[in-house]
Amino acid sequence: MQKFLAFLAAIYLSSAAIAVTPPASGAAPRNAAAAAATPEGEQAARAVLEALAAVVRVKVSAIADARSLRTLGREREGSGIVLAPSGMVLTIGYLILEAESIELTDSNGKTVTGSIAAYDHASGFGLVRPTVPLAVTGATLGTSKDVAESERLIFATHGGKENASLATVASKRRFAGYWEYLIDDAIFTVPPRGDHSGAALINREGKLVGIGSLIVADAAVPNRRFPGNMFVPIDLVKPIISSIAANGRASETQRPWIGLSTQEVEGRLFVIRVQEDSPAAAAGLKTGDIILAIGGERVASLEEFYGKLWSAGRPGTAIRLNVLQGANMREVEVKSIDRQQYMRARPTL
Repeated sequence: MQKFLAFLAAIYLSSAAIAVTPPASGAAPRNAAAAAATPEGEQAARAVLEALAAVVRVKVSAIADARSLRTLGREREGSGIVLAPSGMVLTIGYLILEAESIELTDSNGKTVTGSIAAYDHASGFGLVRPTVPLAVTGATLGTSKDVAESERLIFATHGGKENASLATVASKRRFAGYWEYLIDDAIFTVPPRGDHSGAALINREGKLVGIGSLIVADAAVPNRRFPGNMFVPIDLVKPIISSIAANGRASETQRPWIGLSTQEVEGRLFVIRVQEDSPAAAAGLKTGDIILAIGGERVASLEEFYGKLWSAGRPGTAIRLNVLQGANMREVEVKSIDRQQYMRARPTL
């Protein structure tokens, strides 16, 4: 415990309750360590240790004909965290997408199988149901909106406290992904770690505030090189976790999907990939096309594009796009679908 209290001392340095103003030279480590050694600090340390013990390895083998093989591969590995009191494992959704088999290994080396309980494309979260309960207390959800820039948190992957390290919040901002993905208040941390998939971001109270998703080149300021990681904020799952746990998905986050990967370059939206057999492919869209407008309204950013796409209606809505294809201007109608329809599921008897 004493060694771990020393580790937590660095986290307490970021707490305004302990150091509102810079301490005298050389006093910070002693003050931080003393704060961590108080009864309140020891209680926080125990909560953090319990959260670290709840982080498990998630090992996945996707089905042989998974549509996600090209981008994610068939064999995947990352982390997840057991939630209290349900015992389900929260992870990043792409790990378990089109899974044929899932193995969960706790910090004691015990391995159990699991099955997909839920996948939510809008937030990016995935939920796994262990076939046998894992013998851990489980983590509780914190509040990601309270996470502040420059705050120190714990970046944890499977393997217990040995695989935990300090992370500093470089920024919090909206994040737009090229794969028809947009979230608010994403948490960007430094330094970068490569084992980010499904990693747990834990605050000094031992509560979960984010799930690891990506390594990025611009963690501090958009388009300015400063490598780090992006975490999906836990507040996105709170309103839907009961629904996705019960139904496998949240009806409130179902959106039109057309199957485009798009990159924003100086106010233009370039199609960098068209998903095979997707609505966009059926409509004749091609890599290299430039999207000019949707529904007759010009778009110049991913945020604008996704906003107009998702506000067009429910999955199944016809989406009208104006595109520049080579030297030709085209108006294309794309019949959107629910993205879950596109993904392939494990065959059942």
